[in-house]
Amino acid sequence: MNEDGKSEDQPPHPSPSTPRAPGAAFERLVGVMDQLRGPSGCPWDLEQTLATLRRWLVEETYELLDAIDADDIDAHREELGDLLLQVVFQARIRSEQGAFDVAAVCDGIADKMVRRHPHVFGDATAEDADAVRVAWSALKRKEGRQSALDGLPRGMPALARALRVGEKAADAGFDWRDPRGVLDKIDEEHAELRQAMQGGDPASIAHELGDYLFTLVNLCRHLGVDPEAALQGTNRRFERRFRVLEAGVHAEGVERIGDLGEEELERRWQAAKRATDAPHKATSGGAGVEGPGGRAASGSGSGSDPE
Repeated sequence: MNEDGKSEDQPPHPSPSTPRAPGAAFERLVGVMDQLRGPSGCPWDLEQTLATLRRWLVEETYELLDAIDADDIDAHREELGDLLLQVVFQARIRSEQGAFDVAAVCDGIADKMVRRHPHVFGDATAEDADAVRVAWSALKRKEGRQSALDGLPRGMPALARALRVGEKAADAGFDWRDPRGVLDKIDEEHAELRQAMQGGDPASIAHELGDYLFTLVNLCRHLGVDPEAALQGTNRRFERRFRVLEAGVHAEGVERIGDLGEEELERRWQAAKRATDAPHKATSGGAGVEGPGGRAASGSGSGSDPE
């Protein structure tokens, strides 16, 4: 195993046409971890703690998301394995502490799924996904949660947390009726942000920007758009266009992009946009990214941008 916790050798994996029961494979993985952490195990693995594994857990999660976004099947399988390894690794450390083992982890999540799905494993009924969400909220209250917002991790990224807060509040019945109501709220927050900017107080500006961003995330939710995916798509489009613009400027011997005038930069930005967007029109949502002159590229969409 190398220093980032990945296997050096990737054994061949069965094709989808030859499925196996997962038990033996999972037991093998647990056995590998037991040996790595055993008396004659790997020095690197032996010195790891829950604290040192945090960075690998985060990194593996993002690598898994990259594989999903790229629709790379082999990478998806590999990254799922890397993430599963982190679960087994942490459970092994807790087992060494006498707290719990990986079997308790498996039993715990299986028990929770059965408990949370009485319409599948019991006598309850649920006609659609909305009914399931309402039932989940009621079950969580029975389990001791005092608020619909309980259970959200404190360290959750702000964009993802804003989406989940909106979803949980909506499940509790606190929401706008439709996207038009969210748009009206965006107009209100926009006006309050402008007022704060005129006042010049940094704390007030940050406050109103936060409100503005939170409302935009809720608009994404109402439109069925993943705000993280939409923003990532915009990031990728901006990066492609900027790299083309940057390369053209440097090829002409100009060291600093800012040495060009605003109108020239805008002209080059639009040219870069045309050059980079053409191959992606078939798959891109086409959401615009503003150039340096502040003029948004035309188009609309959810911001998806598969690569």
